[in-house]
Amino acid sequence: MSTLIRPRNGRMIAGVCAALANRFGWSVTTVRLLAVLSFLIPGSQLIVYAVLWIVIPSEV
Repeated sequence: MSTLIRPRNGRMIAGVCAALANRFGWSVTTVRLLAVLSFLIPGSQLIVYAVLWIVIPSEV
């Protein structure tokens, strides 16, 4: 497993889904699909995504 870093390549919006997929060895498409599906459910998913965007460091 690698560290949690937002990659420069493969980003769609902020690279949060790509970072999580790389960290846990999952498909980026699967993580993005799960993120989109979770945004359809009422809750604080957008806030969590924004916090992850700020907290997860970007690749240099």
